[in-house]
Amino acid sequence: MTMQWSRLLSAQRLGHHGAEPVTPARNPFQKDWDRVVFCSAFRRLQDKTQVHSLPESDYVRNRLTHSLEVSSVGRSLGAQVGQVVLERHGAALTGISAAEFGHIVAAACLGHDIGNPPFGHFGEATIQHWFQSGPGASLMEGLSEAERLDFLCFEGNAQGFRVMTRLQNWRDAGGLRLTCATLATFMKYPFGSQAADPKKKKFGHFAAEAGLFEEMAGNVGLVSLGKDRYARHPLTYLVEAADDICYSVVDVEDGFKLGRITFAEAEERLKSLLRRLPPRYAEITDETWKIAYLRAKVIGDLIDLAVEVFLAHEAEILRGKFTGDLLGKTDVTPQLDEIASFTRARIFETRERFQTEVMGGEILTSLLAAFCEAHHALELAGGSSVSLAPRQRALLRLMPSLPRGEASRYDWLLTVTDFISGMTDSYALTQFQRLRGLQ
Repeated sequence: MTMQWSRLLSAQRLGHHGAEPVTPARNPFQKDWDRVVFCSAFRRLQDKTQVHSLPESDYVRNRLTHSLEVSSVGRSLGAQVGQVVLERHGAALTGISAAEFGHIVAAACLGHDIGNPPFGHFGEATIQHWFQSGPGASLMEGLSEAERLDFLCFEGNAQGFRVMTRLQNWRDAGGLRLTCATLATFMKYPFGSQAADPKKKKFGHFAAEAGLFEEMAGNVGLVSLGKDRYARHPLTYLVEAADDICYSVVDVEDGFKLGRITFAEAEERLKSLLRRLPPRYAEITDETWKIAYLRAKVIGDLIDLAVEVFLAHEAEILRGKFTGDLLGKTDVTPQLDEIASFTRARIFETRERFQTEVMGGEILTSLLAAFCEAHHALELAGGSSVSLAPRQRALLRLMPSLPRGEASRYDWLLTVTDFISGMTDSYALTQFQRLRGLQ
């Protein structure tokens, strides 16, 4: 079976019947971008750890600026791919221009980190561990296997799908009502927790959103790989490439700006990714502008390389047979691997980062313990808060909405992880200090 571009570019909004018309002035995929950028979950990314939590320099990127940069790169990748796809399949894509491809990828990129908890991937690992072997392990009793795995392998990607399809709107199961094309492009792992690779433990949706996922996958015509797994939407590879490009290049620039690597070290690694050194580079004298110039040129070259790989493997991608990532099949893979190792050692693995992770772990485990204890007490009391301790009643009132007494354990556990994963780093710290009576 082969996926068809005519279905993959579906403008139907999840939960709606019938697709919106694609018009040149403002198409549905541009509206998707607007809906993400104006939602509160996206705004909170400005205070969520990218690499450097609460950095000493206001220049360094956070998850908000990173998401905007990834979206910009994704738009270029999508438009370039779209131009050739239209040349190859244009007869089946009436009314679609190359720009629509770019808009879909840009919108998906914009939301790619929207479900990440405070303190980045360390926050994910902390939540997982709390349910695996911390106090939360006892709360796994009575849940189905899929429900248990949702917490034992808690995933920011699945939380992101939940945010965009359910949480960011007043109507249940409403969310942002994005198009199926954008949501499918967003989903890096098109399967639930039970179908995840036991080693990677990555998945794209929780059990609670399984129905929404199936509706979306059916609408765009994703290829089933069996065992509740689907092939990625082809444009998802461009989202992944945009993220990888930005990480690889801007980590070097940020490391230089923070003084953790020298100009010579940054220049050498960026030059290694260029097809040729632009003649105008010699005209720049300021070191900061030299690195910024190289960063811009490298991003342009990596975009071209990723597009070349995608187009060379398009048929394989449409059949759901492509493996790996786009940048991993380019000639600069060794240089990218060396940069990843270098930045990990020189920029990421710092005393300051480990101190922040210790702090983040203490904050998140304390918040999980407090709010889960209060909800569990409400469950044991049959949904009545009358017999609860005053502190437990107060904790329940701190939730965005008062807990429903009849909520199942799975539902209230999701409510707690929704609340805590939606916090910014600073808000989580403030809540922790108040719990400890420090404010």
